[in-house]
Amino acid sequence: MGEIETSLAKFRRMRGLSAIRLAAAAGVSRQTIYAMEAGTYVPNTAVALRLARALDTSVEELFRLAGDEGESEWRSELAALLPGSAEPVPGQAVQLCRVDQKLMASPPLPVPWYFPAADAVVTDQPRRQGKTRIRIVHADGDFGNRLLVAGCDPGISVLSRHAQAAGVELVLAHRNSSQALELLKQGCAHVAGTHLRDEASGESNLPEIGRMFAKNSVAVISFAVWEEGIVTARGNPKGIRGVAELANRNVSIVNREAGAGSRALLDSKLREAGIEPKRVKGYGNLAPGHLPAAWQVLSGAADCCIATRAAARVFGLDFIALVSERYDLAIRKEHLELPAMRGLLDVLGRSNFRRELEGLGGYDTRVTGQRVL
Repeated sequence: MGEIETSLAKFRRMRGLSAIRLAAAAGVSRQTIYAMEAGTYVPNTAVALRLARALDTSVEELFRLAGDEGESEWRSELAALLPGSAEPVPGQAVQLCRVDQKLMASPPLPVPWYFPAADAVVTDQPRRQGKTRIRIVHADGDFGNRLLVAGCDPGISVLSRHAQAAGVELVLAHRNSSQALELLKQGCAHVAGTHLRDEASGESNLPEIGRMFAKNSVAVISFAVWEEGIVTARGNPKGIRGVAELANRNVSIVNREAGAGSRALLDSKLREAGIEPKRVKGYGNLAPGHLPAAWQVLSGAADCCIATRAAARVFGLDFIALVSERYDLAIRKEHLELPAMRGLLDVLGRSNFRRELEGLGGYDTRVTGQRVL
């Protein structure tokens, strides 16, 4: 598969075709279109010709041998680091803006200092039934064109930006994997992001989803494969090499709450190493997410935490990989045909979205958009 490169996603976007429409024109499934765009599936001659005809181009423009001359999707350029910024490390994300003739690079602050987006304000104390009176800022909004996505992966914010550009608005609710699935089960969310790894089989998410939901009631779409491990201060001053060092009294951690995939991973690795949680300094100190945990390591409040490689990169921290696992999106099947949901699934197949997600570090998008259940 690595011998073939493809521009299929680029031409599909240029022509304004959804994956569903292109799949119908080519006589294949939407998932096959996504697989071809990801480079994990090479079409036969007939399918390639139908794709070229549907996109009004040639087969050679859509598919080429790896190493052939072609437009690079990445380009390199010198940029000026915004004065006053902390010195970034290779792999750390920056935002770009041209100021006169200068290309400025500004490392974004992962902890927002601005007011969050809001549609209403609470006017009364919450009632026992879990409801509360609100005052809506935009009186004409019915909010029916939105999707509520619960999960803990900061990468969902990238999906949200690309979805908004495609006319799909996401409301992001930060919840750990167990909480997100519970919200989906209660009918309070459209999408639940999860990374719960079954200790017995090593399988991501499907065993837990099978325990929580009736058979054939939920579809599971892969978001990405990420690396999760130990995040340490830059330069790893405590010399942490693995979970065994967490039992040292001069090493402190910040943990995640029960039900979080990172907490489950830590507990599993501690059991493998024969380490009682009470021997780990800071085991009871909790942070509500990958980025908040990494922030505590950056601030010096803890020496390390369990989080993703992407979270470490955001802050320029060191990372010791423990596992690679799939982060999936669980969706009730009755919601798959919502226009907004079809648009969201289409965005998952776009190469510009995948490229940005890969650029954050630790994300493997070759399975992105593939239905695994």
